[in-house]
Amino acid sequence: MVKVKICGITNWADARRAIESGADLLGFNFVRTSPRYVTPAKARRMVKKLPGNISAVGVFENESEETMLEIARSVGLRQLQLHGDESPAMVARLARNPERLGVIKALRVKKPFRVARLAAYKRAGAILLDGFSRHARGGTGKTFDWNLARRAKRHGRIFLAGGLTPENVGEAIRAARPYAVDVCSGVESRPGKKDALRMRRLVRAVKGTRGRVR
Repeated sequence: MVKVKICGITNWADARRAIESGADLLGFNFVRTSPRYVTPAKARRMVKKLPGNISAVGVFENESEETMLEIARSVGLRQLQLHGDESPAMVARLARNPERLGVIKALRVKKPFRVARLAAYKRAGAILLDGFSRHARGGTGKTFDWNLARRAKRHGRIFLAGGLTPENVGEAIRAARPYAVDVCSGVESRPGKKDALRMRRLVRAVKGTRGRVR
């Protein structure tokens, strides 16, 4: 069953509506240059209210290991999502953290893209494949060849991201057959503000496709 991650949560109202829509994971962005940045203190207040079945994911970019682990402990994160130039060695070290945090390594898909490069991140709990943009490392709304993501599955769990919307997520799932979809700008009314109706429509579309993805 394909899981749904709603990323770029900046306020409790949006978090609550994402949960009510049926999301499985919520992403909190700790990259200061992002329009969806939240402080650890604000994220902690939201994470404390999450039901036990909802996984809180921290989004980082080229942050130190010590800082990421410190924020994870402070906020109550369950997973780290790395969007920078983190090395396979760093990913492997973080994967052995005593808090048993999951590690998701994000890679942007730019032609030509060699699926074999994912083997270097075998210690990650999952790989997130995102559309490439010169201007940002996530939340850009850029898609890529979803069949590539399907081929990438031999290297582990795949989070499919990049330009996913309620209108195309079913097609994306049928093509890629991912472990999870990660959606940010596709369910927003503006950067950092989620649209409740679009979140409901997205989760409904994912659930409507689940029975055909085995």
